[in-house]
Amino acid sequence: MYSDKKSILQLAALLRAHGVRKIVLCPGSRNAAIVHTLANMDDLTCYPVTDERSAGFFAIGLALQGGSPAAVCCTSGSALLNLHPAVAEAYYQQVPLIVISADRPAAWIGQMDGQTLPQPGVFGSLVKLSVNLPEVHTEEDEWHCNRLINEAILETTHHGRGPVHINVPISEPIYRFTAKELPQVRTITRYQGLSVYDRDYSALIDRLNAYNKRMMVVGQMNLIYLFEKKYVKSLYKHFVWLTEHLGNQTVPGLPIKNFDAAIYSMTSQRQDDMAPELLITYGGHIVSKQLKKYLRTHPPREHWHVAADGKIADLYGCLTTVIEMDPFEFLEKISSMLDNRPNNYPLMWENYCRTIPMPELPYSEISVIGTLIQALPENCAIHLANSSTVRYAQLFAVSPNVEVCCNRGVNGIEGSLSTAIGYAVASERLNFIVIGDLSFFYDMNALWSQTLGANVRILLLNNEGGEIFHTLPGMDKSSRSRRFITAEHRTTARGWAGERGFTYLQATDEASAAEAMALFTAPEPQPGPMLLEVFTDKERDTTLLREYFHGLKEKNTKTKEQ
Repeated sequence: MYSDKKSILQLAALLRAHGVRKIVLCPGSRNAAIVHTLANMDDLTCYPVTDERSAGFFAIGLALQGGSPAAVCCTSGSALLNLHPAVAEAYYQQVPLIVISADRPAAWIGQMDGQTLPQPGVFGSLVKLSVNLPEVHTEEDEWHCNRLINEAILETTHHGRGPVHINVPISEPIYRFTAKELPQVRTITRYQGLSVYDRDYSALIDRLNAYNKRMMVVGQMNLIYLFEKKYVKSLYKHFVWLTEHLGNQTVPGLPIKNFDAAIYSMTSQRQDDMAPELLITYGGHIVSKQLKKYLRTHPPREHWHVAADGKIADLYGCLTTVIEMDPFEFLEKISSMLDNRPNNYPLMWENYCRTIPMPELPYSEISVIGTLIQALPENCAIHLANSSTVRYAQLFAVSPNVEVCCNRGVNGIEGSLSTAIGYAVASERLNFIVIGDLSFFYDMNALWSQTLGANVRILLLNNEGGEIFHTLPGMDKSSRSRRFITAEHRTTARGWAGERGFTYLQATDEASAAEAMALFTAPEPQPGPMLLEVFTDKERDTTLLREYFHGLKEKNTKTKEQ
């Protein structure tokens, strides 16, 4: 029988799954549940050592004999500190050592409870990774726990070998051993480069070819990474390719970019039918909440993430394999190894997404963004600020000759204008900046730059507050919400723009927007930078957005009924 603590069960099952077979067990009360569970696993060899200092070095010896990671488990408090010398030795000798420490619940640390001290991160820079497991109460806790353990064990042999620390908080009751078997757990594997020398290389390709419904999701990529056209034909037909404008020209063929609206409009049956069996991802952040929700609720059998740094990025909660190599090198390698059997899955997605129309809305934030995108001159750059702006832009088709930029690293509103201005100063092309009022006024200091050129054109969407907050479920529109959450204001950029030498344009309705946009998007050089301030009503903006999405869903529901 094993402990009933799900964090301990995940730990035990993953140690087994990753091939850890030698574990040194130190006595104690807080770690008794871990010790009992590990000692009852027939495929583990456990070694009892009372002195933690000696136990750590004993475990190093086990790891050195054979080269596979070995583990040492201790109780809470000063017992863990006694492992410090061995951890230091393992770090500088590059020995794959897994330190497992039991701990009190976080609430009792520093409260004069027995055998307590701050254990997470106690080894500092002498371990390759330190993780603090959550106590498992929900499915999300269990996923988090599983991911952290996978990360820690994998790190023992990642970019060199070395020790890691897994801290396991355990609440009372400790001594309850009711689990009859270990759970089936998700095991994440890592391939550090694909080559003929990889033992499991062929097996990986066989796994890829075994799936019919294969999806490739490409996150944010800079334009400097261009996809080589010679590989397009051999790759495009094998996958559904989903990307946003931020993916730029880093996807072969004609990728699907309006998938956010498409997923929202799908019936539950269609969502089931179109879910992938294999998901492969590369690139940075994805904007779409719909896609994240869809893949989390319709998880593929496998999710492979391809990244040069080999880090675990489990965005959809179903990661199974990390491939540590440049994404384009990976795609080039697999292009000639994919089977050539017919595959209707990509066509299924393409045909459905063609039925999703771009918004045709009356004067609003959304319609103005659409007008700008469709009027952009060739070979320019468009910079999208975060929040509503970057999301609305995904609803419209952008020319492949336009570069799309956005600060999606942390997704904050600060710095969008400054980043775009810095980019434009070093660029010879026209640079269009689309930004909401809160983002603009927060970052107005960007316009202090003495190097502003005539290639800067700012579209300022001013609806007197943070409109996106009105779309949040459960958000009321009381006076307090308006003041403290949506940050309502009555500010205009006219004076600031004039003082900084901008040509100032404004729009308050469809006619004035059309007139201003013609000058704003003209490809001919202008005497200086330009700022077009568009005034809209945020209540109307949010209403039109909801009506567009609800209309898509209603259309598909009626189609199904017919």
